[in-house]
Amino acid sequence: MKIMAIDYGDSRTGVALSDITGFLTGQTFLIKSRSQDVVVERLLALAKEQGAEELVLGHPVNMDGSVGVRAEKCEELARRLEAEGELPVVLWDERRTTVDAHRILGEQGIRSIHRKDKIDAVAASLILEGYLDRKRYQREQEAKA
Repeated sequence: MKIMAIDYGDSRTGVALSDITGFLTGQTFLIKSRSQDVVVERLLALAKEQGAEELVLGHPVNMDGSVGVRAEKCEELARRLEAEGELPVVLWDERRTTVDAHRILGEQGIRSIHRKDKIDAVAASLILEGYLDRKRYQREQEAKA
């Protein structure tokens, strides 16, 4: 099952796709738009084109677990994607993914002025990796039971 992870931002949305087995993180994409309508249209087209069967949307809850404006925007996007795309959407706690993405790119020697167009795709990859890890863990636990 191919899974698509999304890091939704104000002006850029990062997307990461798993391989066909839903085991590894594969391709990444970047959607540059401030319009939620455009983002929804492009995400659904990409999901169809790539054969995604499930969407995982980063849910940026605050560090204290509360839901702020950014998380509410993501919840709205999730509702639209489910309604318009007829694909299941999982909200995934993405606390610290952007911080970790900056760290990863910094460790690779990518200067901050060149990170802008990479950061959201890396964050989407981290969201996808976390989600795939949880699915693997759940399968292992079910196999033990």
